[in-house]
Amino acid sequence: MTDRFHRIRECYLTGEIPWDHPEPPPEIIALSQELPPGRAIDLGCGTGRACIWLARAGWQVDGIDFVPEAIAIAQERVNNAGVTDRVRLYVADATNLPFLSGPYDLAIDVGCGHGFSEVELKAYLDEVRRLLRPGGLFTFFAHLRDSNHPHRETLRSSLEQSLLMEELRRRFTVEQFVPGETVVMGQRGPSAWIYLRRL
Repeated sequence: MTDRFHRIRECYLTGEIPWDHPEPPPEIIALSQELPPGRAIDLGCGTGRACIWLARAGWQVDGIDFVPEAIAIAQERVNNAGVTDRVRLYVADATNLPFLSGPYDLAIDVGCGHGFSEVELKAYLDEVRRLLRPGGLFTFFAHLRDSNHPHRETLRSSLEQSLLMEELRRRFTVEQFVPGETVVMGQRGPSAWIYLRRL
């Protein structure tokens, strides 16, 4: 297993999960209100907050996370929320999902893909494209870094922005790129919400 896996798993084992908020980000809440309900996949679902939110809005949702403890917490929360008929959860590597088949109307990633190596990223984006229906929406939140500004502070898990955008454009149409800044556990760095359409 990778260092990333052990680092993230340790957060769940200790209960120090800085990304575990009661509600998903406002961007996901907005999508749940704007889009007609359909079939969604949450890649790196963590404790299931987005899965539960989308399910309550009428979506059928599959949640994927590679940390078993995250899925255990998510399953308990799904049960408590009364949406077990609308949410399925899997312990899996998001770069390799042969047991799933599309089409999904919506794919969301709130902090999963930005931890991948270049090879992993390409495999991951291929899987997302395979699973999304033509015209489906991929909403991707990522921590970024820019090799043209090597001294700018970045978060520990981050993707080179130029590489990411090149790989995204090979597979999707970029509809919107919303830059921002994120603070996690005392670290600060650039980030973005990227809205993509599967052609």
